[in-house]
Amino acid sequence: MMFAQDPLYAGDWLGDALITGLKVLVAFAFLLVAVMLNIWFLRKVISDFQNRIGPNTAGRWGILQSLADGIKLFFKEDLIPDNSDRFAFKLAPYLSLVPAFLVFAIIPIGGDFNGDDGDGVVSIFGHDTLLQVADPPVGVLWFLAMSSLAIYGVMLAGWSSGSKYPLIGSVRASAQMVSYEAALGLALASVLLVSGTLSTHAMVIDQSGEGPAFLGIENILPAWYLLPVGIVPFVVFIIAGTAELNHPPFDLVEAEQEIVGGFHTEYSSIRFALFFLAEFMNQITMGALLVTLFLGGPNGPALFFPEGWWIGVFWFFVKLMGFLFLLVWVRATLPRFRYDQLMDFGWKLLIPLSLGWFILLAFIQIGRDEDWSTAQFVGLGVGLAAAFVALAGMLTLAIRNARNERIEEMEDAHG
Repeated sequence: MMFAQDPLYAGDWLGDALITGLKVLVAFAFLLVAVMLNIWFLRKVISDFQNRIGPNTAGRWGILQSLADGIKLFFKEDLIPDNSDRFAFKLAPYLSLVPAFLVFAIIPIGGDFNGDDGDGVVSIFGHDTLLQVADPPVGVLWFLAMSSLAIYGVMLAGWSSGSKYPLIGSVRASAQMVSYEAALGLALASVLLVSGTLSTHAMVIDQSGEGPAFLGIENILPAWYLLPVGIVPFVVFIIAGTAELNHPPFDLVEAEQEIVGGFHTEYSSIRFALFFLAEFMNQITMGALLVTLFLGGPNGPALFFPEGWWIGVFWFFVKLMGFLFLLVWVRATLPRFRYDQLMDFGWKLLIPLSLGWFILLAFIQIGRDEDWSTAQFVGLGVGLAAAFVALAGMLTLAIRNARNERIEEMEDAHG
């Protein structure tokens, strides 16, 4: 199996290595700058929601406030608890940070995908390549593997600290991330069912061009996967992705009223900063993946702009900013969930819903391949709807009975 399907690797190995190194450096520098701007954006938007000014001292409009905070943390004293496992304690922040960058490496952030021969290939110093670090054939599986690896960073941070509060926070984080990763994977599987490929670049090419007609009007809808996949996997991916990020209202891992700062309570200085760098970098990475899977990635109309690779970059960042604004809006609006509500929402609603939708899409795909009639499709829809309602009813009844039994046990225990 090829490591990557980039046309760059068809040339001389020295030039290819230099261009690849340049793309890695640019991607890493971009993520660092994007994290600083994302934190500033979060503070300014929330301050506007709350009728405050927000950062306004460090730089124009306070845009250098994140840089000032980073420099301050860099020069703070680095503390390591006496009861900690020193090696695991030092390793944990990097296990959280590195996967965030490695996931972003498979994201196509630009290129010209308009027209019949729009394949997103650009020329850098005479070498044809893609505007992404790598395009492995197993791109989406790479994302799932890296997101699973990040759980170890959180778990090790809590366990190695030698304190009960970080351990509680890390156990909460691990349970939450594993639970919502199941719903996230099912939403992702719906996209894979429609796309038929794991390559992110191939997905973007498949979403370019003309979409389906709407009300008899051609070329009015895009060819994004959001339309054939449906709104349910899109919404589930946003909710489960937000929970994977430990972002409000799913930030139970650092509930101040219960467990102080969570799994990173004992961290200070640059190691403390690395956890927050990973958190905000993951927001950008998750948003970039959402844009790639459902919203066409860099695809977008040329409008009145001349054709070129930068059109894709423009549309990619417009969509990404929309997702980041949605995260800030949710953070400023919704209160934190209780932990039982958090787990119930994931296991009893998101996972059954995304699984049922995946089964529905699979039957529709089979029907198209077998050329089913309209009556067969209608019968299938009615049957699946009845089965889903019956299962939902049984699940609701089981949950209600279990809750009543717990209440009776508590009443008996308290006399």
